Amino acid sequence: MTEPPLTQGDPAPAGPDGYRATGWSNALDPPTEPVPLTWILTFSLAVTGMFVGWYGPLQILLAKQADAFSGGNKEGALALVTGVGALFSLIANPVWGALSDRTISRFGRRLPWIAGGTTVGVGGLAILALARDIPTMIIGWALVQTALNAPFAALTATIADQVPVAQRGVAGGYFGVAQTIGAAAGAALAVMGGGDSIAGGYLACAGFVLLSVVPYLLIRRDRVLPADLRPAWSWRTFFAGFWINPAHHPDFAWAWLTRFLINLGNAMALLYLLFYLKEEVGLADPEGGVLILTAINAVTLLITVMVAGAWSDRIGNRRVFVTGSGIIMALAGFLLAAWPTWTGVIVAALILGVGFGAFTSVDFALVTQVLPSDLDRGKDLGVINIANSLPQVFAPAIAATIVANAGGYSTLYVASSLISLAGAALVYRIKSVR
Repeated sequence: MTEPPLTQGDPAPAGPDGYRATGWSNALDPPTEPVPLTWILTFSLAVTGMFVGWYGPLQILLAKQADAFSGGNKEGALALVTGVGALFSLIANPVWGALSDRTISRFGRRLPWIAGGTTVGVGGLAILALARDIPTMIIGWALVQTALNAPFAALTATIADQVPVAQRGVAGGYFGVAQTIGAAAGAALAVMGGGDSIAGGYLACAGFVLLSVVPYLLIRRDRVLPADLRPAWSWRTFFAGFWINPAHHPDFAWAWLTRFLINLGNAMALLYLLFYLKEEVGLADPEGGVLILTAINAVTLLITVMVAGAWSDRIGNRRVFVTGSGIIMALAGFLLAAWPTWTGVIVAALILGVGFGAFTSVDFALVTQVLPSDLDRGKDLGVINIANSLPQVFAPAIAATIVANAGGYSTLYVASSLISLAGAALVYRIKSVR
């Protein structure tokens, strides 16, 4: 079979750390060399920035605005804002991924989307900082979700582009560490960056997001797609490509469903955490409580995310870790339902960190091994990432209904645990990955 031509980007040779300038490797060749430390550090910082942009608002700022602007229906207002934003997110992620797959640029396929999406996402955070009503919140959050999914889709695809399979559990660990630090830093910036000012919290998050991607952009490590490998453009083919037939790719479908269910359980558990601490636990400072819990969760997650990822690489088994993590996460939900005290919440946060850390790194490695096409890595991972975004659409409606009409917070956390357990069981329907 004729090998595709090498790309023709920067003329610089590979450096002593193994770094290859843009254009010196075939865009579709499976990666074989471990990624250098430069890439790991700058990639992790960029991912951290994306999660600051999402989780500062999600954990603190949107809830505070909903409480201030809703006229007494804060749960419904928050559900509306986050639900609309999640709807935009689930559409945006695979679209940006597919467009980056087809991008021909001297800077590579992914870097233009990282730069452009980050800039627009920061603009969305600025709109939220200026918001004084629910409609403006919806506009700002929808823009943040839409725009930040461009760099997120591109960064996700770079793991399949550049990291060999034997290193992907560890790479998933870096991804999980960045996600955890981003969530914790987002909460810290939201609470402390602006003092008592909601606008100041948004601007602090926006500044971090903008600066976080600069080092990754400067190293210019990307693969250029030769023009003769790009598929002919067709809107019909483009949109038809988002349907991946489960009968033809069953492992991909089961991986998607596993991720969807575990993320749905997690989203249901976390969405109303601020209100749970205030109303069920009776905590005097629920905002500070969220920050403390985020830090506790982050510590345990940071430990398990790297250990589980490296361990799964070593033994070559992904499924057992995904199943175990789902069971552990379910246990945290059962504790929140049965033990609504500050001590109980701290214990649950520790347990949840262990479970979600293992899930984050190993599940990410697993899904990169069931992708249908090398040419469409960004799009296919975008379809997988719908399983992250779609729960944010369903979770507000399900959670609001349960809290208001079906037993309150204890029932909510039991339901979230049962959903996580279902996802943990279904991972064993995947046959091509151990």
